[in-house]
Amino acid sequence: MRVTLHVVAGPQTGRDFTFDQHDTFMIGRSEDSQFCLPHDRFFSRHHCIVEIAPPQAFLRDLSSTNGTFVNGIRVETAHLKHGDRIQGGETVLEVEVGADQLAPSFSDPDSSEKTEPSLITVLCLNCGIPSNANASRPDAKLSFVCDECREKLKKNPQPIPNYQMMRVLGQGGMGSVMLARSEKDGTAVAIKTLLPEVAVSEQSLKRFMREIEVAASLRHQHIVSYIEHGTHNGIVYLVTEYVSGMDASKLATHRGGKLSFKEVVKIIEQTLSALDFAHVQGFVHRDIKEQNILVDGTFPNYHSKLTDFGLSKSYKQTGMSGVTMVGDVAGTIAYMPPEQVRDFKEVRPPSDIYAVGMTAYSLLTGAHALDIGPNAGISETVKAIFEKPIIPISKRQPEVPPKVAAVIETALAKQVELRWRSAAEMREALLRAASEF
Repeated sequence: MRVTLHVVAGPQTGRDFTFDQHDTFMIGRSEDSQFCLPHDRFFSRHHCIVEIAPPQAFLRDLSSTNGTFVNGIRVETAHLKHGDRIQGGETVLEVEVGADQLAPSFSDPDSSEKTEPSLITVLCLNCGIPSNANASRPDAKLSFVCDECREKLKKNPQPIPNYQMMRVLGQGGMGSVMLARSEKDGTAVAIKTLLPEVAVSEQSLKRFMREIEVAASLRHQHIVSYIEHGTHNGIVYLVTEYVSGMDASKLATHRGGKLSFKEVVKIIEQTLSALDFAHVQGFVHRDIKEQNILVDGTFPNYHSKLTDFGLSKSYKQTGMSGVTMVGDVAGTIAYMPPEQVRDFKEVRPPSDIYAVGMTAYSLLTGAHALDIGPNAGISETVKAIFEKPIIPISKRQPEVPPKVAAVIETALAKQVELRWRSAAEMREALLRAASEF
């Protein structure tokens, strides 16, 4: 499946932008927009953003001065469909939703041409209720879990063969995490069940499993180890080692909302050690936040482990995810650097370093580094990521040593070249700064 945006009016008429996997597309006068319109006075610097997860596309106006219009109507948000027209100023883009190209055959010389998606009926894997979904071809086989069953399965996950389920540890956008015990040797494990947000093809499921297999090869003392993965009743599950204790977010909550700088240094330097190892192997985490750092033990003997390595990327890019910005994910987006918001698929190690900085800042201060409220919407959050400076740590937590604060604030530079060059370099600087106190 793919989504194409055709420029059908305005100075750049004739340009096409095609997306065949999860991506974001920003339009505005700013040079960091993918579709830059520097001379159109009707556009704001960061005017609007289109999130695309073929065949879905979702537009969000970024509080632009003159507004964004879909089919002539001014909108703040809009689900886009085939044939819709997006307009701002003189520029008009038309949305095309297309199926994958089919292999040519002798009997059908036109079968390699672009085709519109086929609307097929799919049954929920859990309750069997039918629903409609777009597919590349009419005979496609898709896995699907309806919204009602998704919520039920998050609260009460299905048992996984060969494991005794103990209790639900947590729920997230992708599914739930359970504490379980291996029937083979009695080992305590964590089982994450992943519920696709949209109807998913067999090919996408296989690709997702391959991605997980690759990520499972990461073995480091500060990375949660994968044990096995598979599918049960069509639902993907991952079995990992169980880390007692709690995630860094809950730890901070238990401390009144924030941690001492020495505790934060301990947790973050271990996280950076894990990241340095992964980056050297060619992996990027893409979703670093307090909830993905598990902390065992008591200070000063904390032992931190980074979890969900590469899961966010593979979940989105292999078609398991829908249009995520529609949901309540402003908190996750707030940890993304400008380049990751602008382009989901081309994320490199500097993006992880920025997210580590955001995580450290939050653990130190109990607040977000950008000047946004705890209930800020996605539009406000995205604008802040591109346009607002961070609030210095000293203004929120004066007792944090200036050199420690400077290490973290360097990681939060909006320009990639101004951040630490590697996780190892940031870790060394952090330990050096903290050693003076």
